[in-house]
Amino acid sequence: MNHPALAALLSCLGPDRARTDDFCRALYSQDDTPARSLPEIVLFPHSHDEVVQLVQIAAKYRLPLTPRGAGSGNVGGALPLAGGAVVSFECMNQVLEYAPKERLIRVQSGCITAEIDQIAASDRLCYPPDPGSSPYCRIGGNLAMNAGGPHAVKYGVTRDYVLGLKAVTGTGDTLQTGVRTSKGVVGYDLTRLLVGSEGTLALITEATLRLVPRPESRALLRAAFRSSEDACAAVLRVMGQLQTPSAVEFMDSQSLAAVRAMGAAKDLPDGSQALLMVEVDGSTESIPVQLAALETAIQGEGLLQLLSGQDRTSQEALWAARKSLSPATKAMAPLKINEDVVVPVPQLPTLLAAIDEIRQELDLQIVSFGHAGNGNLHVNILVDPSRAGELERARRGLDHLFRTVLASGGTLSGEHGIGSVKRDYVALELDPVALDLQRRIKELFDPLGILNPGKVFPHE
Repeated sequence: MNHPALAALLSCLGPDRARTDDFCRALYSQDDTPARSLPEIVLFPHSHDEVVQLVQIAAKYRLPLTPRGAGSGNVGGALPLAGGAVVSFECMNQVLEYAPKERLIRVQSGCITAEIDQIAASDRLCYPPDPGSSPYCRIGGNLAMNAGGPHAVKYGVTRDYVLGLKAVTGTGDTLQTGVRTSKGVVGYDLTRLLVGSEGTLALITEATLRLVPRPESRALLRAAFRSSEDACAAVLRVMGQLQTPSAVEFMDSQSLAAVRAMGAAKDLPDGSQALLMVEVDGSTESIPVQLAALETAIQGEGLLQLLSGQDRTSQEALWAARKSLSPATKAMAPLKINEDVVVPVPQLPTLLAAIDEIRQELDLQIVSFGHAGNGNLHVNILVDPSRAGELERARRGLDHLFRTVLASGGTLSGEHGIGSVKRDYVALELDPVALDLQRRIKELFDPLGILNPGKVFPHE
């Protein structure tokens, strides 16, 4: 306890919510990445006013603050600065207002994402953004990273459902952004600026979220193909329909091998090298019509099998293979480098060809799957650092991957964010003018540089 800010923080929150013990500091020293960095103190505020107080204390003593939701991010966004403080929002988990007639809900930033949707379900409404971690991730982390999910292809991402925010800037000032109506154009859109800023501009304490009517029914198709090229051609046909499917998920041959090793997808025909999961939703009457159109679109070169599931049990069985991928890949190597690149949908074959080239030329194990309907693939490079040269080959593979994505008109991150892991690649995508403007915006919100330092921006 050498930092002069610690006594003030302990006085503000008390020893139960300003923790300096070794166990707690170690527990909050990392997110879902291998890196670790030990904070000096871990803070658990209960209210917006407490966040204001602790930021003012941190500003006075130049103490770095790292905001944290559930710690489920995989780009080092919640990795603390050694000797700094972690601000965990898990105790700020209250629903402050629920107004179904206005189709909105106002919550503290520590609310679990899936629970927001469950509340809305009682009035046949829904909160559509559904990252894979939604059963345990917190809305503040989703806001920080502008999280997406499988249903983003139809419903959009977190940013599309944020009406307004309450936050604390790096000077300890309270900032209110947005409106509670569906329209509002007074001043600059600071709400959209904060969403996706990864806690570098302000600490978000409250969010007013837009809700939409809940679909009456869902149905799912699973299509196995002879090659990834055939599956990509089917994605283009599916996305060329008048009605957008609610999800279009892709799994490559390495993904299929991974889930088969776990005992899933045993019913796939021999020769299956790629899989599509295509979901539709809407009124009960519209589902058969949508399914018929989908089946027609999916039919084509290389299709080996087409299964449908309209009742919940069948749908859960069809999703089982896709949901088993994350634990399957984590178990395959000591280190998983998880990228979430995005390309225009017609460029998916180019991206997959580049991944195959990286795999073969650099002798790397790569598993690719994700949200094909909007060109967002999770490219997982599985590495054993103890093998001579493998980590360096993985870095070369990443450089090849990123340059292919950008040359194809894509972006380095669709939903995971930049954090500390990808910051050195940002200059490949953003030109010097854009980077300079963003650094100056950061200085306006956080002139002392105490909010989540070491994230987003490349080293100068």
